[in-house]
Amino acid sequence: MRGAMLICGTTSDAGKSVLVAGLCRFLARQGVDVVPFKAQNMSNNSFVTLDGGEIGRAQALQARAAFKQPSVRFNPVLLKPGGDRTSQVVVLGKAVGEVSALSYRERKQHLLDTVLSTLDGLRRDHEVVICEGAGSPAEINLRADDIANMGLATRAGLPTLVVGDIDRGGVLAHFFGTLAVLDAADQALISGFVVNKFRGDPRLLEPGLHQIGAMTGRPVLGVLPWREELWLDAEDSLSYAADGVIGRLGPPVRDWLRVAVIRLPRISNATDVEALACEPGVSVRFVTEPSRLADADLVVLPGSKATVSDLRWLRESGLAEAVRSFGGPVLGICGGFQMLSRRIEDDVESGDGVVDGLGLLDVDIRFAAAKTLALPVDLAWGERVVGYEIHHGQVVRNAERPLVGDEGVETDRVLGTHWHGLLENDGFRRKFLLWAAARSGRDFVPGEVSFQAAREAQLDLLGDLVADHLDTKAVIDLLERGAPAGLPFVPPGAPPAVE
Repeated sequence: MRGAMLICGTTSDAGKSVLVAGLCRFLARQGVDVVPFKAQNMSNNSFVTLDGGEIGRAQALQARAAFKQPSVRFNPVLLKPGGDRTSQVVVLGKAVGEVSALSYRERKQHLLDTVLSTLDGLRRDHEVVICEGAGSPAEINLRADDIANMGLATRAGLPTLVVGDIDRGGVLAHFFGTLAVLDAADQALISGFVVNKFRGDPRLLEPGLHQIGAMTGRPVLGVLPWREELWLDAEDSLSYAADGVIGRLGPPVRDWLRVAVIRLPRISNATDVEALACEPGVSVRFVTEPSRLADADLVVLPGSKATVSDLRWLRESGLAEAVRSFGGPVLGICGGFQMLSRRIEDDVESGDGVVDGLGLLDVDIRFAAAKTLALPVDLAWGERVVGYEIHHGQVVRNAERPLVGDEGVETDRVLGTHWHGLLENDGFRRKFLLWAAARSGRDFVPGEVSFQAAREAQLDLLGDLVADHLDTKAVIDLLERGAPAGLPFVPPGAPPAVE
């Protein structure tokens, strides 16, 4: 088998990432040499690859689903928003500068060449490439210079499936409308639809599926059921509620350990705290205002793509004072660690120069122009730990004890580290939870959870859902033969482009 296809979504967070991961796991279990690909991702959740670059975390998870090591080739363009109108551009794993929404459009032709050559290389080197779109292909205002959705599909000849989240409502209208606003060349590649997150009796949905098939000339190739286990490794922090519980709470326990995670405006690698949420008896919640810390046992300041800006927001919201006056244990990760410092000197990311940190750690931070990208291995509290680093901020003075080898900071009740993924190390996480429970007065004993096993179970479940609820024969036929000839045009189609 050889081929490639594109998975698009009716909206952001419709299920593109999980469907790509599920297809990768399903095909890999059949012995197919398959890899994921996302031409352009916009996310502050990223991962460091063995080849020394940075890609979207979703593509790292999809690589794992395919039993492959993550590579910069799987996500050649990554946009990391640092403000409402600016993003850092990462090309083939390396940051190449900052752009606005308008200036980025001027660079897309050059980036399209990079995207197409990377995809061509993957198609030569592997049997199957499952591509993921970005946002929705129905954003016709962006179609002229699109490199991630139908702009990619038409240039690379990719049969395309459109997935929609029925849990949001209106999925059949989304299917029809997505198709009907595309021009004829784009419509010719839309080969079918997939319903995601269905709850209830599928027989109730069948009449609508038949009708959408008759109206568009495209079949619905599967209805994937809602499974509450599928919450790990969210593609975007928008997948979480602003003041919401992370994960799925288990049965009641005698003494919960309550974790408050500050939901920063430019939060990055929010997935760091998911390992805590896997633990029985640990309740993890995002918070956005000071009163939410009143009954917390542990406060976590996560990573940020805009450390100084988010620190300013902390002060304006009253959360800075709430964190300073919080008497229990505090953990800062990457940007959150930097915020806990005495002083931050930033002429790189924000350009604000010297600003005061929260002062909970006797540490000074200076931002460097070069970004640190690393996959470190070391010891923490007697446990071998692995993680990954993605940051411009550097510790230039540290009067505290180190936490991991000679990295990070440890005081009696405040910990800070630049390491992402530290809490995914089971032995360290258990000791950390015991440490936090002792300082908060909780009679809490962590379980024997294996975070990596939980992640593998999720990927296997995704593969099972594809095997059991998707027309895999039709998918394989699309991979091998491409989009069917003669698919009908659904009016009105895209309006003429506005110069």
